[in-house]
Amino acid sequence: MKKFNSYISAVALAGLFTFGCNPLQLDQIDDPNNPSVGSVTNNATRSQIQFVLTGLESRHRGYVTNISQAWNTFGREIWYLNGSDPRFQTDWLGQAGRVPDRVYFGFGATGGGSYATPYQAVLQAEVLINAAANTTSISAQERDAITGFAKMIQGYQFMIPANFVYDNGVRIDVSDVLNPGSYVPYDQAMDHVRSLLIEADQSLTAAGTGTFPMTLTPGFAQFNTIPALRQVNNAILARANTYRKDWQGVLTALEASFMDLEGNLDLGPAHPYNGPPDQFNPLFYVLDAAVNTIIVVHPSVLADTIPGDLRVRNKFFEREAPVTITTDAAGALIGTHQDNRWTTNTTPITFIKNEELILLKAEAHANLNQTSEAVDAINIIRNAAEIGNYTGATTQEALIDEILFQRRYSLWAEPWGHRWIDARRYDRMDEIPTSFDQGAIFRQFPHPQAEVSWDQYVSD
Repeated sequence: MKKFNSYISAVALAGLFTFGCNPLQLDQIDDPNNPSVGSVTNNATRSQIQFVLTGLESRHRGYVTNISQAWNTFGREIWYLNGSDPRFQTDWLGQAGRVPDRVYFGFGATGGGSYATPYQAVLQAEVLINAAANTTSISAQERDAITGFAKMIQGYQFMIPANFVYDNGVRIDVSDVLNPGSYVPYDQAMDHVRSLLIEADQSLTAAGTGTFPMTLTPGFAQFNTIPALRQVNNAILARANTYRKDWQGVLTALEASFMDLEGNLDLGPAHPYNGPPDQFNPLFYVLDAAVNTIIVVHPSVLADTIPGDLRVRNKFFEREAPVTITTDAAGALIGTHQDNRWTTNTTPITFIKNEELILLKAEAHANLNQTSEAVDAINIIRNAAEIGNYTGATTQEALIDEILFQRRYSLWAEPWGHRWIDARRYDRMDEIPTSFDQGAIFRQFPHPQAEVSWDQYVSD
């Protein structure tokens, strides 16, 4: 697919929506070069709808940097060694009694990529839905396609703050940004995610079977038809149903997804990075560069590898000169290996892939005590990694142990914090090692101070 003109540009859309004091507020900008919210929700032209759609894809990747650095630190998949600011080590690792509070370092006043940015994507998707609903420039089927895509992104994005604050609850009613709804518990938030993804599938089904009517970025190059987008939506639903512990629902969603038991494990939709005026891949670091700020592989991940694992050879690069950062609590943190997944600074980042889907299949079967099916799925992953078939015990507990181990290496340091979430949902947070950094493991985070302050301002 031909590259889409530098994202139409994400830079231009960034001028359309910016933060105010309220982290859920979309400010209207009076800019003759960019459309206001009002202009795109009142008989918008096709080009205006395209503009908002492309901007939604840009918003959709806004979480990547923060979550890749922070959540993967919490799960001890990585260390984010930062020679300029020691708090990336001391605070994120929970050293010397440091605990997250409402102004916790690294997330900014509004929670950054872990909280406010996903809500901005949710609200931009809502603008897109309203624009499609209130225009005569597109057909009914085109409206359904756009609505389905927008709700799919909303479902994905709502999972981010839900997993960040967890038991503290999130808002799911944000239609009135000046008076958002009350916080709901995690299970209710995940039910809301499921509802959005079901609605997305219904809209996409009504849109027919042709090509998506607007231009998507190269990240969706292999998924730019309506049936393919339904597959992506069902893949996201499978992840959500896993968090909901709806194991049969996981399998049903996977059957309708792009899961391919004999296909490319890396297949999946991606966040593209095209370079100026667009962004570079934020996870790319030049191999062996003389730097003191870099993502490195956590020592426990290196220590627990199975000899000959192809994932280790492909994902981890051993540096000639390790990166060393010294902290008061733990002494030297030494990064011997760096990320080797990105060939250039414009390599796209897949946000859900076939390998995860096969592991979700294994997990669902294991929880349903369908042992042979679980082992078959595990063996697909193991053989792709060239470590041979699974020969361990086939009790449910043993299979879950094996699946979580394989997820640790197959999904290492992806922009989702899989291991942190996995350890929490199986009540195994005490298995995340802290001996290498003398830190602590955080279960969840409070609502950001900016949101609390806004609630207080509104109630006064």
